[in-house]
Amino acid sequence: MASWSRALASGESLAAIAADSDAGLVDRLRALEELKAAACAAQARAAAALDVSVRAAHARAGLPAEKQGVGVGAQVALARRESPARGGRILGFAKALTREMPCTLKAFSEGHISEWRATLLVRETACLSVEDRQLVDQEIAGDPAGLDGLGDQRLIARIRKITYRLDQAALVRRAAKAEADRFVSCRPAPDTMTYLTGLLPVAQGVAVYAALSRAADSLRARGDVRGRGQIMADTMVERITGQAKAEQAPVEVQLVMTDRTLLAGDREPAHLTGYGIVPAPWARDLAGKGARRRAQKTGKPGESPTDASHGSGDPSSGSTASAPGPTGSAPGPTGFWLRRLYTAPSSGELLAMDSKARFVPVSLARLVTARDQACRTPWCDAPIRHQDHIRPHRDDGPTEAANIQGLCEACNQAKEAPGWKAAVIGASGTTGHPRSRVRKATAAARRHTVDIIAPTGHLYRSTAPPLPGT
Repeated sequence: MASWSRALASGESLAAIAADSDAGLVDRLRALEELKAAACAAQARAAAALDVSVRAAHARAGLPAEKQGVGVGAQVALARRESPARGGRILGFAKALTREMPCTLKAFSEGHISEWRATLLVRETACLSVEDRQLVDQEIAGDPAGLDGLGDQRLIARIRKITYRLDQAALVRRAAKAEADRFVSCRPAPDTMTYLTGLLPVAQGVAVYAALSRAADSLRARGDVRGRGQIMADTMVERITGQAKAEQAPVEVQLVMTDRTLLAGDREPAHLTGYGIVPAPWARDLAGKGARRRAQKTGKPGESPTDASHGSGDPSSGSTASAPGPTGSAPGPTGFWLRRLYTAPSSGELLAMDSKARFVPVSLARLVTARDQACRTPWCDAPIRHQDHIRPHRDDGPTEAANIQGLCEACNQAKEAPGWKAAVIGASGTTGHPRSRVRKATAAARRHTVDIIAPTGHLYRSTAPPLPGT
């Protein structure tokens, strides 16, 4: 397989593409699409086989049934350079495909359908019994020629028509499962905007939208100059947060920027926790609005709490200001606090503070969140939910910044499965992993770095992202 990859990227292959006719290029596209589908089907088989092997090993080790197979999805994700959340979905897809849908797997392996179309077949039959699922599999994918020319919606409609014929109760089960999966998510959008999305039961979703629409129509009728969409968005924020004005939402916003960006007009971008990189003028404007509102409310300028200095390094080292934003944790309905986070000038790493406590103190959690920004597992961009001891506390791992990493809930649970190891390298030194000790001489120049060793022995490296100004 490695030789095939090299051949496809070789000079000869590129020259052949450049010299090919239009018809030949179209034929090449089709052949590569079929090859890609066959490779994806082989990945599914490999993932399912890994699950079987790991579960058998866990059973031999005496793990209870509910713990067997924990961490397999994370291994699949790392191997495929995907997030752990997607790794779990990939594994579920692979298991269903290889164990319950032989016709779909055959059509997939032969390149008749893409990975997405195979995913639709698995997804739309998930509410059925194994027997009924196999009937749908046979009827839809038994003759791959019948799938030619079908778009996604037509394929879904055909599957559902058969599903309802086989099991009317499947619709009820599917609706119940969908309602249990309701959630709210927040994703970055361009131009310092964000998508706040709620997946709700249809009656609730329609009711929420109708209430926002009525509020917008009423305010517009009374002369509000904002657009209808603007009013609906502002009303949603005001009703959820309980504030009279949307911009006064009392939720802490962690805005990390250099002191030069905040105070001296530097052009170095800032980092907004939960969003990402934001322009320097926008960051200064947000901080300025918070300071002005606090001054109007209290008659005092923005404050710096006495416990805000994290670490005890030389103040001449790089300094990063973490501004909780226009509505931080200061007393009163609005506030603007600055927390000084001093960084090492050689690596840009935040200086550490330590504690002998088992649980990470709030101030240390803030420091780690500012440093890591999102889950530290490679290819996972999920928000940080857990402050994890890299060397476990039960193994005398200290509660200090060098030994703490920010993880999402799924990644923290995955690393507790048998066979997973992690070791700190970088400016904080090593925790003893042999591959890390080899690099100890150059570690001081790196940001906080963790080596993740999967149960199979594969090594993945996680390095904290650069802070503004580094």
